[in-house]
Amino acid sequence: MKAISPSDLNNLQLQTLLQTAIAPRPIALASTIDKDGNINLSPFSFFNMFSSNPPIMIFSPARRVRDNTTKHTLENVLEVPEVVIGIVNYKIVQQISLASTEYEKEVNEFVKSGLTMKDADLVRPKLIEDCPVNLECKVIEVKHLGKEGGAGNLVICEVIKIHVREEYLNEDGVLDQKKLDLVARLGGNWYSRNNAENLFEVPKPLVTKGIGFDRLPNEIKLSNIFTGNDLGMLANIEELPSGDFTSDETIHLQAQKLLHQNKIEEAWKTLCK
Repeated sequence: MKAISPSDLNNLQLQTLLQTAIAPRPIALASTIDKDGNINLSPFSFFNMFSSNPPIMIFSPARRVRDNTTKHTLENVLEVPEVVIGIVNYKIVQQISLASTEYEKEVNEFVKSGLTMKDADLVRPKLIEDCPVNLECKVIEVKHLGKEGGAGNLVICEVIKIHVREEYLNEDGVLDQKKLDLVARLGGNWYSRNNAENLFEVPKPLVTKGIGFDRLPNEIKLSNIFTGNDLGMLANIEELPSGDFTSDETIHLQAQKLLHQNKIEEAWKTLCK
């Protein structure tokens, strides 16, 4: 494994490496306003949620690597500590990219990108009507992480109102992951799309306690067929089935097919002699 010290890379090289490795990242489309009423709209992929009670979001308009300047979004939230965060899906990804253009401060990116402004209920920045979800937020704190190019500025926000477009709800009124068709940021010019074709579920062992890799029989753990993912599924059962286990690779292949259909119990039955 190649070891790299951050100090051995220049700012651009380090940013490129980290942004490519730490991905996919959700995108915050941040709508802000300055004290003079100038409206700004810009996407940020240094973004996530960090608490649900209270509901806290953080995004980071970092200082530009190339010239160490700050972004209008940062300047705006320091003047007017409010923001609307729009969640980005595939339907508007090209418009989001256009909104990232570094227009002059007085230019309204809503107009440039063709996205639709709508008055918010509790904050001065505008809602992005085209986004599947909008989060009205008050800015609690802005934490500066440095003064050099690439340094982040953590905008810590508390969500005070949520707006969800109804077409993204299922029949039970719950936000539907498949309908959302979210996009995420990767390195360089790359994005990823989270639609029904590439979504998958992994049951979380929150209440149950899987037996773990250490308790897998050697006939299975040392198999040339099973991948780490396969063994992880097999190790997530609470009790090891009774009986003898086969090292027959033909049977392992049969069990693997069952695992790939999420039929874990049937896979174990296949592995028992």
